[in-house]
Amino acid sequence: MGEILTLDVSNWTGPDSIEQKGFVQDLKKAFTEIGFVIIKGHDVSHELQARAYRKVDEFFKYPVDKKATYNRKGTGGERGYTSFGIEHSKDNPIGDLKEFFQYGPTVPADYPLKEQYCENVSVPAIAGFDETLSELFRKLNGLGMDMLRAIAVVLEQDENYFTEKVRYGNSKLRAIHYPPLRGNEPPNAVRSAEHEDINLITLLIGASNPGLQVKQMNGEWLPIQTKEDEIVVNVGDMLQRLTNYRLKSTTHRVVNPPAALATTTRYSMPFFLHPVSDMSLEALPSCVNPDHPAIDPTTTAGEYLAERLRQIGLK
Repeated sequence: MGEILTLDVSNWTGPDSIEQKGFVQDLKKAFTEIGFVIIKGHDVSHELQARAYRKVDEFFKYPVDKKATYNRKGTGGERGYTSFGIEHSKDNPIGDLKEFFQYGPTVPADYPLKEQYCENVSVPAIAGFDETLSELFRKLNGLGMDMLRAIAVVLEQDENYFTEKVRYGNSKLRAIHYPPLRGNEPPNAVRSAEHEDINLITLLIGASNPGLQVKQMNGEWLPIQTKEDEIVVNVGDMLQRLTNYRLKSTTHRVVNPPAALATTTRYSMPFFLHPVSDMSLEALPSCVNPDHPAIDPTTTAGEYLAERLRQIGLK
């Protein structure tokens, strides 16, 4: 492989059917071979991304005890602040060298499943913090919906197959802070150990420093560093299960910086697009046949999420 495809999402959202068809074909190739793609041509502006990074930088510079007041215990990190070293990968008990703040959707007051959603944690002391994260959430959610429409076509479904399943899904915008290394980290601890994402798809705006790597089929690690107008999109485990492993949820990690950059801070902001909790993850009939029987037992998105949160130390 050796590279991640870069696609222009305006070819999909535009009116030209030939360009749309080409986008779907390229997306299918990328998601069946490595599970990652880089997209450009979206409307998530660089100004908005830069503003969001400034706001979260101000938050993470708070003293530890002040940041801790924005933690909502018992929610599995659903909203607000999760402290350094709490989350770990599924098969690695060593905590990741990171802390994060998580922001989610606001659902209508009369939504039948509203009680399943945590309230967002407000940070009024930082002017524009709440408003900026809300704006970035909406933009990334809209882009994610566009990508899912294309994925539905890849899977030979109606273009709007996912629409109602994700309209009020419990998606999450996560602002991650990887502090400078101090030399006293636990042995073998890394910024984010190798893992796969839980959700349907992840959208990752440009990180402040290199470090993201994707594991290729040959076992070699491929670094990814995007330009400021590019967003990484990757398949999560829920989509992999739904497609009976036809689309790949690929292992990735964030490695520690080289010695020359050990004192630098790294920020990243992934957007985890989730469906509603009662969505079935049973393999689609179009992805099952006698030669490829269903691999995983049937479960719902909510059940699967709860199981995975326990595995990574958040519940």
